[in-house]
Amino acid sequence: MQKTENIESLIANGDYDEARKRLDSLLASAPENAQAWYVAGKLAWRLGNRSEAMTCYSRAVAIDPDSPAAYALQQAREIADFFNPDLLNP
Repeated sequence: MQKTENIESLIANGDYDEARKRLDSLLASAPENAQAWYVAGKLAWRLGNRSEAMTCYSRAVAIDPDSPAAYALQQAREIADFFNPDLLNP
């Protein structure tokens, strides 16, 4: 299975387009790579695509329940469920 460290470095350095290209290629060749799905979720979250991130995390957890994506998914769900009307100023 291909490693994702280089892709994570691209994300950390803000090279999101190249990271997306490499993730797409990796996932096309290894769709059962839980780590790649986790990293895809991290990229989606960084880009503000919360729903896509949660979908990627869910995919990673379905492949590997012990993936770090399980914790990320839990945290994402807690953020999505958070609602405080005192913080809203219509």
